[in-house]
Amino acid sequence: MTMSQLKDKIISTALQLFEIHGYHGVTVNQIVEQSETSKGGFYHHFKSKDELLYMIHDYFISYVLEKANEAIQIYTTPTERLQAIIQSFVRVFDLYKPHISVFYQESIYLKPEYEEIIKKKRDDYRDIIFQVIEEGIEAGEFRQNLSVKITGMAILGMVNWTYKWYQADGEKTIEEIAEIFTDLILNSLLTEEAKETPEYLSFLL
Repeated sequence: MTMSQLKDKIISTALQLFEIHGYHGVTVNQIVEQSETSKGGFYHHFKSKDELLYMIHDYFISYVLEKANEAIQIYTTPTERLQAIIQSFVRVFDLYKPHISVFYQESIYLKPEYEEIIKKKRDDYRDIIFQVIEEGIEAGEFRQNLSVKITGMAILGMVNWTYKWYQADGEKTIEEIAEIFTDLILNSLLTEEAKETPEYLSFLL
């Protein structure tokens, strides 16, 4: 087993245990025993159980932040950028559902130093969404009367709630859910003129 595989196995085991027993109901010894590793192996990757909880969140916030920055670099219009950001945001609930569920359940136990790092990444992600909305308004793609901050926070709140109800074996695939979110959000943001433009019609259901 490689070091990377060992780290992933420790995280996977911790996620299962935290979901069942809660963060404070699980010891490092239990994680070590269940993951069939050693304390040395655990402490090679994590300074403490607190850092492990931080890493669980960092996996998914780093993913969406990376994808948002990629969208800015790859696409040229605010509509294309927001579409890509929404879709990667929705997909994270399939890729990292156990991480997200455990984090929201146990985030009150995150140490201040780790909470500060996470807050910075979350703020950076929020600001990218604000920036794209503002650029969309300035470019005439999004409606002029939108509040950038309220619209951005509404998108974050709307998509974030997915962790509460999404099931991998549910009626819709994560890709279909992403398309529905994209349609709902862009239909409410795009100007009537933009909706009639051929390149944007493909974003709408």
